[in-house]
Amino acid sequence: MTMATSHMHLNSPMPRPFLHNSQGRGGFLQRPWFRAQPRTKTIRTFIIKASADVRKEDIVIVGAGIAGLATAVSLHRLGIGSVVLEQAESLRTSGTSLTLFKNGWRVLDSIGVADSLRGQFLEIEGMAVNSEDGRVLRSFIFKDEDQTQEVRAVERRILLETLANELPPDTVRFSSKLANINSSQNGETLLELTDGTGLLAKIVIGCDGIRSPIAKWMGFSEPKYVGHCAFRGLGFYPDGQPFAANVNYIYGRGLRAGYVPVSPTKVYWFICYNSPSPGPKITDPVLLRKQAKELVKNWPEELIRLIDLSPDETISKTPLVDRWLWPGLSPPASAGKVVLVGDAWHPMTPNLGQGACCALEDSVILTRKLAGAIKSGAASVEAALRAYGEERWPRVFPLTIRANLVGSLLQWDNQLVCSVRNNIVVPKLVRLGPVLEHTNFECEPPKA
Repeated sequence: MTMATSHMHLNSPMPRPFLHNSQGRGGFLQRPWFRAQPRTKTIRTFIIKASADVRKEDIVIVGAGIAGLATAVSLHRLGIGSVVLEQAESLRTSGTSLTLFKNGWRVLDSIGVADSLRGQFLEIEGMAVNSEDGRVLRSFIFKDEDQTQEVRAVERRILLETLANELPPDTVRFSSKLANINSSQNGETLLELTDGTGLLAKIVIGCDGIRSPIAKWMGFSEPKYVGHCAFRGLGFYPDGQPFAANVNYIYGRGLRAGYVPVSPTKVYWFICYNSPSPGPKITDPVLLRKQAKELVKNWPEELIRLIDLSPDETISKTPLVDRWLWPGLSPPASAGKVVLVGDAWHPMTPNLGQGACCALEDSVILTRKLAGAIKSGAASVEAALRAYGEERWPRVFPLTIRANLVGSLLQWDNQLVCSVRNNIVVPKLVRLGPVLEHTNFECEPPKA
């Protein structure tokens, strides 16, 4: 795609979102680098097929998942507006739940949404590790190890809706799938959508998930399959679920499972199993349920019942993947004024329960770096994005590796090794404090 030698007159029907002040009142913030743009603007731009309109925006966030919405909310709390592009027709509320430890809750506190979520989900008191024959190998109480620890399983749907409700109307633009991305000569980024429209952005924040097109454009490799897949679901007990507020793990040979109460009526469960390849994608809930039950048919009955009580739309199967950000080999988190957040940058396996927590951490650190830089100009923004990557890399790279190694150890299928794990390592050697040390993340609210 080439730069136009003439000027294009833009008159897009898409409404331009306001930059909001800290009280939420609409109005453009007059900052040296972020100038309010009129609805009709003549700009130097790319030639686009079918002469589609191009809108000029300050900050465009690609992806309305946890990372994208948390970043938008963090920015909004500082009076900095953004546009969030989501390729789906609505918020992606499918899926089950995710576990948030205290580092995740500290971020949610800092952006003002934690208390509304706490009232909807049970606080998890401890953890129990069991063998496949029902033996209790070890149990822990979280606050015995760390009085500040906070663990809750949160429904993904409710978390996304809570974040989205903090944003001004029309911030999230649905049915906006990215088709192409190009840099302009002045450092802005052209995002072409599949409907033929385009956005010329001063800053692009890629929150577009594990298979991120923006990460691919920046030169990142595809995430690597780690050798196991996971079934997940959300059991529903209309008359109340019977479990204590604990995370329950069951370890077998090359196979493990777990379940944790989410609310008084819902319980999240997973089954993780070894597989040399991801296998075909399956969406039929009847087949998914059958395969999940077959894996654990001789395991504790409560797990089988959980699977039976899970609505079809909550049951899924996914291959587990990650990406190791080797220094000197992987690209940096930013290129010019394009930056990655969350799974788009550092997909990790769920073995430490840190994927969502790290995405939340990313969002507030990036906002903190950007807030001051926006006042100073484009060069400062690029430096701020580099500083964000430099600060976050020592945090997310070791966690990615650690999550991978923990998963590999827990997926052992050798009978002797599993016997040592169940009779020596878990009962006598594991200490919860060091295991959860990575949740010690200090989070201050972003400041302008």
